[in-house]
Parts: sequence; C-alpha cells; structure tokens
Amino acid sequence: MEDGKFVFSQVVSYLSKYEFAKCVARYGGERYVKNFSCWTQFLAMLSGQLTRRESLRETVVGLTAQGASLYRLGLRSGVSLSTLAHANERRNWQIYKDFADILKKEAQSLHVFDQRVLPDFSGPVLLIDSTTIDLCLSVFWWAPFREKKGAVKLHTILDLRGNIPTFISISDGLLNDAKAMRAMPFEAGAFYVMDRGYFSLTELLRIDRSPAFFVIRAKENLAYEIVGKPGKTKEDGVLGDRQILLTGPKSKRLYPDKLRLISYFDKDQDRRFEFLTNNFSITAGSIALLYKNRWQIELFFKWIKQHLKIKSFWGESANAVKTQIWIAICAYLTVAIVRKRLKIDRSMNEILQIISTNAFSKQSLFQLLSEKPIAKFEIDSPKQLNLFDF
Repeated sequence: MEDGKFVFSQVVSYLSKYEFAKCVARYGGERYVKNFSCWTQFLAMLSGQLTRRESLRETVVGLTAQGASLYRLGLRSGVSLSTLAHANERRNWQIYKDFADILKKEAQSLHVFDQRVLPDFSGPVLLIDSTTIDLCLSVFWWAPFREKKGAVKLHTILDLRGNIPTFISISDGLLNDAKAMRAMPFEAGAFYVMDRGYFSLTELLRIDRSPAFFVIRAKENLAYEIVGKPGKTKEDGVLGDRQILLTGPKSKRLYPDKLRLISYFDKDQDRRFEFLTNNFSITAGSIALLYKNRWQIELFFKWIKQHLKIKSFWGESANAVKTQIWIAICAYLTVAIVRKRLKIDRSMNEILQIISTNAFSKQSLFQLLSEKPIAKFEIDSPKQLNLFDF
C-alpha cells in the first residue's frame, strides 16, 4: 500500500534512479558538486512541471513550503532559487535528454500492443513533424529565427501507439525540416508519415533502404513517367493509383527506384491530395488514412504546449532552455508510464490535473486515479484538447 507516501513520491517511484545516475556519470554532471545533486535538480524541475508552476520562483516556493517533508519527497537537500537557476544554466542538458530517451523506450514498450492503425499493416506507424516555440531574440540571442524574433524547433517522431515520442531533437528556428531528417533514426518495418516540408529524396531513399515505408505529399511540379497502369479501384475517394519513376535529372539519381503515386479526394476538406509511397501492398485507401492520422502529431504539440511549461522559460541560456524542455518531456512520459502501469482508464489531461492538485498530499496514487471520473459539463470547452480518447 502507498498510504503515508506523498503522491509526488509515488509518481517518482516509477523512475529508475539507477539509470538516471548512469546518465549523470556519462557527462560528469556532479563533478565538483557538494550538496545539490542532479537528481535533486531533476525532481525540483519535475515537480514544477507536474504541478504546473508558472516560474522557477513559484517552483521553489512550492517546494520550500513542504519544509521537513522535502526528504520524503525524494529531495535530499533544500532548494534555493539561485542554486536551481545556476544548475539549469551550467549542468549539461544532455543528462536529461538521455534520461528522456530511456523513458521513451519504456513508454513505447508498454504501448506496443495498443490497437493498430490499419488492419492490413502490423508494424508501427510513426509521424514526423516539428513545432516552433517563439522566443524574444533580444533575450535568447542564440536562437535566431527572423529579423526581430527568436525561436527553437522541436523535431519529433511520434508513435501512434500511445502517442509516444520516439525521437526529439531541439534546434534553432532556422533549421529546415528536411535537413533535420538527417539526424533521425529509421526503424525497419515501420511506416513514416510526413508532410511536404520533409520532401528530401535522399532521406526518403534512406527510409526505403532501412528497410521501412513512407507516405508523403507529392510536390506539385514533380516530373515522372508512369511505368504501371493506373490501378482500378472502387475505394471511396481514390482517383488514381499508379507506379512511377522520377524523370528529373537530379531526382532520378537521388531516388532511382519505383514509387507509388496515389491521387485522393477528401470530401471533408473538399481538396485533392497526391501521395507518394514506397509501399505497393496495402490499399490506396489505407495510404490516405495514414496521412489523415498525421493530425495526431499536431494534437501532441498543442497538448504539451497547453499542459506543460515549454512556452515560457525559466532561464535564458541554451542549456537552461533545453534542460527545461527535456524535463517537460520526461514529465509527459512519466505520466504515460504511470497511466499504463496502473492500467488507469483516464485521459492524460485528467491524470495530470489530479497529480498537480494532489502532488503534496498523502494518498494512494492508484486509488486517487481510479476514482470515478467527474461528470462532464453539458457543454465542453471547444478549446480543450483531448489527445487520448478512451
């Protein structure tokens, strides 16, 4: 039983301190450190994310108010504003990135048997996209974007099974999406879905050689020749399905293999789409459905911006910003792991709300999350995002 333990401590118990220590040792994170460990820094920042604090000062005040109970929360030393700010500025952000990678693998393994997106494809479906977080250029001078505006971009691969990010990289706002693909790992047997901004024949060929599959919007000026007769299909919305070879001097050198070009009319949007894929086995309708699911990564970005603290930053250096973002991702993954481990039939938003309200109370986390959900209002807010519909 977890009675007598703080809710925050119970949440943290699902994290491996041993694995975290290995990440710290990898980068010498506690060299010359006497009292304020990286684990204490991590827990302090994690508490700020899970309790939805608006600033570093609010986070410290909330922790300081616990007094002697800090030890039972897992913090072995007190937390001062200057000490925490200094740690965020100086300690290597890659410690928290590596720990997030460990949590991503655990969360992905817990969701591996979730419902498939397509009945005729058994592999994982992974969405590729990026989101931009605006910054003030005069303060965050290291993140150029436009003439008077700074920004950082989160380049992400999202697994549709559980909406778990399997890859995230952080760059300044100037990095082109197609160039960002160069750092992305591609998993054999997976299906990668992306928008036209990721049209790089070099990277598409790398996906094909992985070997994996892709779906991407075709460019309007794409030069090609048809090498297979258009497929005759009765699928709703499918206008054409043909095999092609690229004919442009550069494009046929960069991607010499056959491709599949599918024309599709979306009645809901009253628009025609053309998709390119290297998969010739699943139906054209399934290809269109895969692309429709790309909207899930947009919901993911909106969700983390709304519910985690990654739009306003608690430090000015690149190291402090990246530390905050990676610990926010750790918070998201921790909630996803807790939800799956405890088999809780609630949305991520509900779980985060309950934890934020009761973080410093002594209750059973399982009982707290298992209680009957509060009845919904008759009119739901149209602005409320629900990433997980269960």
